[in-house]
Amino acid sequence: MSLAQTGTLCQTEDVNKEDELWPRASNWLKVGQEDCDLAVFGVPAHLTAITPTGANHTPAAIRAALQRYSLQSQNGSLASLTAFDFGDVAEPDSPEGEERTTDLTKLVLKHSKLAVALGGDNSITYAVARATLANGGGLIQLDAHHDIRTGVSNGSPIRRLIEEFGLPGNKIVQIGINDFSNSPEYTQHAKDFGIHIISRAEIAELGVAETIKRAFELLGEEIIHVDFDVDVCDRAFVPATPASAPGGISAFELRTFVRELCSNSAVKSIDITEIDATIDSADERTIRLAALLVLEAASGLLAR
Repeated sequence: MSLAQTGTLCQTEDVNKEDELWPRASNWLKVGQEDCDLAVFGVPAHLTAITPTGANHTPAAIRAALQRYSLQSQNGSLASLTAFDFGDVAEPDSPEGEERTTDLTKLVLKHSKLAVALGGDNSITYAVARATLANGGGLIQLDAHHDIRTGVSNGSPIRRLIEEFGLPGNKIVQIGINDFSNSPEYTQHAKDFGIHIISRAEIAELGVAETIKRAFELLGEEIIHVDFDVDVCDRAFVPATPASAPGGISAFELRTFVRELCSNSAVKSIDITEIDATIDSADERTIRLAALLVLEAASGLLAR
């Protein structure tokens, strides 16, 4: 699907109708860099991805999709929260771009209770997380993959955080690691690093709430960054994530993970990654899910 086609999907009749009693989430998210409860910023990285991707178009697509949703959640109205959009990092794929990403993350953290980075591919986790964890803390990662490849790509942010940034492997919990999505060698490397792994099969046995409880117990940290690689989901829900596979978690489970993790005050920042807006299905199901993840993060923040 072309970008032009993708853009027209957001202009359907139901989206254009206005109702003063149905305020849109897109109007709630204001443009600016001010003190707020929740802050959003875009990191449109895509050049080093293992699979060629148009993920650089995704932050804008997620923002546009917010117009489809309201502010009402099971935890109350998001209207009671202030939310600002701090803009996008320019050319985030170079070493200088990663520095700009880290600097913008630090600014967002200074002005908000919860920072939400919109990718871009999963390489952004390195630059975002090192800002949040500059003075210590831990990482929770929802992902089908370990992301410990060599080099610099969307397959390497966890290895880079360990080897380049110095995050101890035992301060990382990976949730949703899926069979047939990792090599035996990289799985062994993850274990050698000391990474805590909660597999897709274990989520099915434990349930979302118990999985989250276990993750927090394993980390025991007051400062946490959470990486939401959307390919943790079943491919039926996220056709615009190139590495997703049948049998991942459901869209509802991912939404629940986001809301419940963000309800914990230890979570200071999250990223939402690995969506290529240019290849989404005609109904934009992946982008719409990503927009809902932003709102679920806000709902979690509301519950603190």
